[in-house]
Amino acid sequence: MNIGGFQRFSLLDYPGQLSAIVFTQGCNFRCPYCHNPVLVEPTLYEPRLNTEWVLRFLYRRRKKLGAVVVSGGEPTLQDDIVPFLKLLKAMRFKVKLDTNGSIPEVLETIANADLVDYFAMDIKAPLPLYKLVSRADTNTESITQSMEIIRRAGVNYEFRTTFFDALLSVNDIIEMQTLLKPGDKFIVQECRYGQNLEKLEKPEGKMPLEASPICQTLIGWGKQHSVSVSVRSL
Repeated sequence: MNIGGFQRFSLLDYPGQLSAIVFTQGCNFRCPYCHNPVLVEPTLYEPRLNTEWVLRFLYRRRKKLGAVVVSGGEPTLQDDIVPFLKLLKAMRFKVKLDTNGSIPEVLETIANADLVDYFAMDIKAPLPLYKLVSRADTNTESITQSMEIIRRAGVNYEFRTTFFDALLSVNDIIEMQTLLKPGDKFIVQECRYGQNLEKLEKPEGKMPLEASPICQTLIGWGKQHSVSVSVRSL
């Protein structure tokens, strides 16, 4: 595993569990607002962590930690992601996987082997805007296929979108209703400015996302269609 970062404790990243976070190095997207540029841009890579050291730490903490979050970067790019997840499950951790959903065949393998207890998939934009936001030649059929794989996995999951208002409008967020189905959990989160892949300036006088009438409309739509919609502020 190409591990570019490791957080030993988190109370926020796995619902209801004290977790550690493993950050993999490398991503096939180049979203300008990405707040982990040292995991995405090769010229910014820091020395990799030793995988055996990380696993030994987790083994020693297995009675204190309830879960491990595998994030990135994009974890499904790692050639050894499946054996790594198997080791985490052998240590009886709950496992959460953060993914951009661009490699459905890997997600299918992971789901079929019951290696993940919680999926969190980023939905970057309405499908027609995917290449604009991801800065990559994204096959949007892979995105919808990954969503279906996650839905069928039989575990908890969430879909989430970062509202990057330089490229997305609130109406674009509303358009993403077409990607959601009853039973989905959808989170709209504010863009985090300050340490991004591209140099970005935080907009002045921006209305808090939770106060946006469009977001309130989306939440109301979710209640009508059995989709749990929430807004995550910074």
